[in-house]
Amino acid sequence: MSGCARIFGFIGAALIFISVLAQPLHAQSKKELEQKKEKLLREIEATNKQLRQVERNKNATAAQLSELRKKISLRENLIGTINSELSTIGGEIATTSREIGELRSDLETLKRQYAAMIRYAYRNRNIQQQLMFVFASADFNQAYKRVKYIQQTGSARRRQAEQIQSTQDRLNGKVNELEQRRKEKNNLKEAEVRQKSTLEKERQEQDKLMRNLSDREKKLRKELTEKQEARRRLDRAIENIVRKEIEASRKKAVASGGSKEAPKKNVFSLTPEAAKLSNSFSGNKGKLPWPVEQGSISESFGEHPHKELKGIVVQNNGIDIQTSKGASARAVFEGTVSGVVSIPGAGKAVIIRHGEYLSVYSNLTSVTVGSGDKVSTKQRIGTVGNTSDGQKGEMHLEIWKNTAKLNPASWIAAR
Repeated sequence: MSGCARIFGFIGAALIFISVLAQPLHAQSKKELEQKKEKLLREIEATNKQLRQVERNKNATAAQLSELRKKISLRENLIGTINSELSTIGGEIATTSREIGELRSDLETLKRQYAAMIRYAYRNRNIQQQLMFVFASADFNQAYKRVKYIQQTGSARRRQAEQIQSTQDRLNGKVNELEQRRKEKNNLKEAEVRQKSTLEKERQEQDKLMRNLSDREKKLRKELTEKQEARRRLDRAIENIVRKEIEASRKKAVASGGSKEAPKKNVFSLTPEAAKLSNSFSGNKGKLPWPVEQGSISESFGEHPHKELKGIVVQNNGIDIQTSKGASARAVFEGTVSGVVSIPGAGKAVIIRHGEYLSVYSNLTSVTVGSGDKVSTKQRIGTVGNTSDGQKGEMHLEIWKNTAKLNPASWIAAR
């Protein structure tokens, strides 16, 4: 009996050893998954914050879509991590259930062995029987061995009882552990359901944004085509006025006989007064007042990529300035109004000549000056029109030297 007890004791110890070895591996994998999940949740929150900032801009559909795609990717990764956690916990539950089964089997075996020991001890509980068993020995050595046997039998019962208690404690611990793992699994499943529901909403939002982006792209392309056509009309109108004025200045110079040099083509022939004004305008480069009291440059001069349409390059002969709705337009320098024209798609435009320079103000809804009027610096010349969405006011400003287009941003004062 004592040999069987030792064997089962060894088996129990081996099971404990294997269980202890296995736990750190599962715990480490689970910890890594939890850390990854926490990192993904932080990244999703950061993306949400960025998305909220982008959403404040009504025209930021492309940026919203980019941030939303990033968030969807993070959430898909998060769901994958939760699935990995569920798989890990599922493995732990299976292992723990198997260990519980083995412990229960060991416990039943130990209990049967202990019951057999108790029955044997009960049958041989009389001290006289034990003494007779010893005295009936053939010699001293046999008597000694029988005494030791009686002692070992008692010790074996005690060890068996201790092992039964230890196995029962381990079994209770494993049952509690199994219950905890099942709770974790249920919580993870609920989290997975929530994340999948959120993911589905985000995908629907992505589809909606993609449709909006497609519609907006069509609208932007249409607006760009109309704007380009309006600016071509404005260019032709300015060129016509400039050509006529250059021709008129040439005839005037020839008639006056004040200049011995032949007038140059596409260049104003300046009177002394016009030359003085031209030099004064040139001397104020970088110091000219803005054509509106308050505003900022919304589109720069020259060729540059379109803000929203990929692969589209736009050409701007001036700068666009956003301001408040209904703002007043004002002259950047003193001069004479060369012309007032109406341009389909660009509103009204005022062209003011400053010697050999011209300043052009377009996208005006109304004007307060007429051709031939003398204007002073900062004099009100009209009312600024609105942006395409009607949210703000926007003016288009150009500066020409003879027939050459200059960057207005280099001429107006820095803000």
